[in-house]
Amino acid sequence: MFEPPWTPAATLADSLRSSGHAVLHPDDLSVALGCQASELAALQPSWGSLAPDGYLRDGGRYRFRRHGSFVAEGDQLTQAPHRAHWQPVDYNALHGGIERWFVPLLPEITATDVWRRLLLGLARVTSQLHGERPWFIEAHQFRIDASEGIGRPTPEGAHRDGVDLVAVFLVERRGVKGGESRVFEAAGPQGQRFTLTLPWTVVLLDDARVIHETTPIQPLQAGEPAWRDTLVVTLRRGGFQDALAYSPR
Repeated sequence: MFEPPWTPAATLADSLRSSGHAVLHPDDLSVALGCQASELAALQPSWGSLAPDGYLRDGGRYRFRRHGSFVAEGDQLTQAPHRAHWQPVDYNALHGGIERWFVPLLPEITATDVWRRLLLGLARVTSQLHGERPWFIEAHQFRIDASEGIGRPTPEGAHRDGVDLVAVFLVERRGVKGGESRVFEAAGPQGQRFTLTLPWTVVLLDDARVIHETTPIQPLQAGEPAWRDTLVVTLRRGGFQDALAYSPR
C-alpha cells in the first residue's frame, strides 16, 4: 500500500490550486477545517445504521448509505428539505439520469456542533478556491461491505461529480484489502495512487480539474466482517444538481 502524499494544513489552498487535490492527515483537521478527528469519531457508530442502496445497476448488494443536503452561507449552515440525489449521465454513466431517494442522515449526526463546523470548514476551503458565495452541499455516508465477496466503492469507475469540491473522509477500514484511492488530472497524464488507512483522513478534490476512483475491496479472511466506511461531501455553486435545473458545465 502506498502512503498518502500528505498536505500540510498551512498549504492546503495552495496545494489545491497547484495540483487540484490534497490529502489531510487527521491531526491537521483542526487547523484546516475547525474540528478534531477525536470529535468526529463520536459520529462513527451511526455508520452501523445505513440502509441498503437499492439503485445499484451492477446488481450488487454491497453498498449502504444515507444522504442529506445543506446550504452554507458565511457562518450559517442550513439543512435543506430531504431531496433526491441526481447526477447527469455525462458525470455518472452508470447511475446518472435518475432520481435516487436515499434514507436521510440521522438527526444525531446533523444536529451536532462538530457536523456544523465540519461542513462550514469545507465551505471556507471551497471559497478560498472559487470565491465567497453560498455553497450547496450534499453529504453521503457510505459503507461498502465485502463480507460476501467484492465491494466496489466507485462502481461507475474514474469520474467527476459535477461540483466544485469533493471531500472523501475515511471513517473505518475493517478486515479488507484493496480500496486504493486514485486521482488523475482530468486533462493530462499525471496521477497519484495511495491507500487511506487512518480514520478521518480526508482527500480533497477540485472536481473541475481531476477525476477520481477507489479500487474494489475484498475480505482479508473469508467469513469475517469486512467493510470500508466513508463520508463523502460535495460542494457546488449556484444550486443543487437536479434534472430540471441541469445544464452542461
